[in-house]
Amino acid sequence: MATLVKTPSGTWKAVIRKVGFPTATKTFRTKRDAEDWSRRTEDEMVRGVYIQRAPSERMTVADALKRYLAEVSPTKRPSSAASDARHSKPLIQHLGKYSLAALTPEIIAKYRDDRLAGLDRKDAKGRPTPKPRSPNTVRLDLALLGHMFSTAIKEWGIGLPSNPVQNIRRPSPPPGRERRLSLDEETRLMQAVDAHSNPMLGWIVRIALETGMRSSEITTLRRSQVDLKRRIVRLLETKNTLPRTVPLTSAAVDIFRQALANPVRPIDTDLIFFGEPGKDGQRRPYNFNKVWLNTKESVGLKDLRFHDLRHEAVSRFVEGGLSDQQVAAISGHKSMQMLRRYTHLRAEDLVDELDAISTRRAGKQQDAKNPN
Repeated sequence: MATLVKTPSGTWKAVIRKVGFPTATKTFRTKRDAEDWSRRTEDEMVRGVYIQRAPSERMTVADALKRYLAEVSPTKRPSSAASDARHSKPLIQHLGKYSLAALTPEIIAKYRDDRLAGLDRKDAKGRPTPKPRSPNTVRLDLALLGHMFSTAIKEWGIGLPSNPVQNIRRPSPPPGRERRLSLDEETRLMQAVDAHSNPMLGWIVRIALETGMRSSEITTLRRSQVDLKRRIVRLLETKNTLPRTVPLTSAAVDIFRQALANPVRPIDTDLIFFGEPGKDGQRRPYNFNKVWLNTKESVGLKDLRFHDLRHEAVSRFVEGGLSDQQVAAISGHKSMQMLRRYTHLRAEDLVDELDAISTRRAGKQQDAKNPN
């Protein structure tokens, strides 16, 4: 049975001591509330469904996210840890004051809808300026919040009946991009990157088209990873965490040969594509994003993303006759489903193939009519 004690302040403290369970204590304004809680809690203990809710009622979402960023995020890759820090800010701003126990699926769903509609945006003077946000941005917000709840339940001993994020609808992922480069666009783009004062921009763009490597995989390359004799590049850190070896075309070999022979390479770095020293004196990979944006816009390709060059390269591999398994080995896609999302064949390039199929079929039909 529970013990009810009236405190000097006039509230009622309920204490439940039951063999096999931790002591449960909670304070209420009225005796009836204390009795109701005691009755429900003891019933849950008897039925084996009791959850110690006190920690989840004391810990706020802000405190939980800060603990997650301090304990869990450092175990991830630097880019993922930076993403966690970025997506935690709106979560703390809009949901941080709720306790973990008080954050319901309804509250999270409203946060999702407000973020998608851009209702949380404000101008420089603090006035609302609604502008829809990308569904993927909100998906990443919810992914962080959901994993934080899972970690709290499984590892921190936070008593919750379920993860509230699992009970809401996530925004649909954006459709796969189908942006391909036309011959004219590629010509204009190459002329523009070649005209830039830093030749590394042109080398990086060409390597992306020849190999299908991601920008981060290219810019973090070190000289020891490139073997021109065997015509391969060894990638040690990739997006899917699995190392892979990328074969090089003869054109890619020529580009890497130029990059490795860069006459202005400083002696204090092994990076192939290097930037200026930071405030700490350390050199980091060449950050070409701003230059890339200005360059592509200058030739009328504002809608072209650097990642589209990877799409283009993978599609060219398929068009060149490589099998799905061969393309996946080069690009590093874990599943054929993801590979198909990144591969877009031009319909006009399939015309000759279809004509050949039709011709063969017509020939077989004619042979069947005239067996002799």
